[in-house]
Amino acid sequence: MIGIAAFLAGAAGTALATGAIGTPQVGDAERAKIEAVVRDYILAHPEIIPEAMEKLQQREISKVVDTNRKRIETPFAGAWAGNQNGDATLTIFYDYACGYCRASLPDVERLLKEDKQLKIVFRELPILSEDSDLAARASLAAAAQGKFKAFHDALYAAGKPTPQNIERAQKQAGIDTASAAKVQASPEAQREIEGNVQVARDLRFSGTPSWVVGDQILNGAVGYDALKAAIAEARKKG
Repeated sequence: MIGIAAFLAGAAGTALATGAIGTPQVGDAERAKIEAVVRDYILAHPEIIPEAMEKLQQREISKVVDTNRKRIETPFAGAWAGNQNGDATLTIFYDYACGYCRASLPDVERLLKEDKQLKIVFRELPILSEDSDLAARASLAAAAQGKFKAFHDALYAAGKPTPQNIERAQKQAGIDTASAAKVQASPEAQREIEGNVQVARDLRFSGTPSWVVGDQILNGAVGYDALKAAIAEARKKG
């Protein structure tokens, strides 16, 4: 890749030099020569195409992340954990009915325990079932009462997000259920879920869990090491 980049830079410089001083131009004949050289190189080295496409996709996704950064990193009420003023933010889009989300719980807890400068934002993405939606709304209501993490942990500990388990988790977390019911049925909760679904579409998530940190997207239960590396890369980029 370095070789072709250097060659093309030199070829472009030669072509530009053919124009008038102060108004460099590329003539049709010279442009055709450059395009032919590029085409021949690509045909001889087709392995660069997937790499180039991946780079292009990453660039496009990075733009979408930047456009939606506030929407991604600003939690709904108290739906976050860790250091509120940390130097890195990891956002997880999850579904309480997702087994891979459950499998990622130890990774999230380990990150929270070890990284004291990390903020984790939790975004509801209930895409698997009606119970997913019920659990997501109950979770938003818990966040509105400042008891998100207590409810979050209690519901996962209870098992599947059935109405009975949701109610059990609410009691364990000390949720005011009358107040919670109002939040669950509110336009704010509906907008939050719809907004999360739209962001997931824009960022081309393949399912849950999906993670956003810096300008990076990770899909699936990628594991502690991958998350830690992505966080480190985000810090490096500032």
